Amino acid sequence: ESGTGKELVAEAVHAASGRAGGPLVVFDCAAIPTQLMESELFGHEKGAFTGATSQRVGRMEEADGGTLFLDELGELPLDLQPKLLRALEKREVRRVGGARTRRVDFRVVAATNRDLAAEVNRGAFREDLYYRLAVVRVRVPPLRERPEDVPRLVEHFVRRALPDDAKRAAKILASISEENRARLMAHPWPGNVRELKNLIQRTLALSTEDDPAALEPQTAPGLERRPAASDAPEPVVDLDRPFSDLKKEVVESFERNYLTRQLARHEGNYSRAAAASGMDRMYFKRMLKKRG
Repeated sequence: ESGTGKELVAEAVHAASGRAGGPLVVFDCAAIPTQLMESELFGHEKGAFTGATSQRVGRMEEADGGTLFLDELGELPLDLQPKLLRALEKREVRRVGGARTRRVDFRVVAATNRDLAAEVNRGAFREDLYYRLAVVRVRVPPLRERPEDVPRLVEHFVRRALPDDAKRAAKILASISEENRARLMAHPWPGNVRELKNLIQRTLALSTEDDPAALEPQTAPGLERRPAASDAPEPVVDLDRPFSDLKKEVVESFERNYLTRQLARHEGNYSRAAAASGMDRMYFKRMLKKRG
């Protein structure tokens, strides 16, 4: 899915690798106009095309000694794919308009929210490039499937937003109540990690050091406080539908809400949440996945 934090995974892979001392260069295939993509990736020489008034180093050369992260790889134009494949196979690049090749050495991490195997089958993505890149495949699940990651991501984004003010970052993190922490973990996050990141940025933008109440992320869209059960309107019952169908929907909704809230209440600890529910840990996880 989009926004699950694929770039964060790429950053973690880079930081844990032997190339951590080198650069991490991001090339977003979906954000660059098609006509500029080749020169952005491979670089160009002066006069290579109209507007090329100076020499430019491409992203592949910039990544030398480090990691090149190809984001949204599925958006890479088909006519550029063989050039990328050759560069990866030969470990060398030739700038647009250039006569000589340059050696490069970098790790490649690629990400996409498309099914590239299906794209290969319909001829929209080259099979040879797919197998060249699909050496180790990692699925990044949506945030709703890993609520235990929410507190760590909140801390990560707060500290990243305030790199020179560790004291304020600590104060912000301490100001988030257990109730709000549980609500953050129980939220379905349709926008995934991107939605959470935007929430943190919004909270910081609207807060001040003298107003700790503003640091509570409880007023974010989609996270408003729910009314008490006594204030909730009586559910509408569709009498034109069979009893068994409606009962099944109600039971599934209850199970999903109950399990998600128990997990949030116990800060993502499956063992404690399962014990509090009177369930086996593995059965609890299977039920949560089934209802997720």
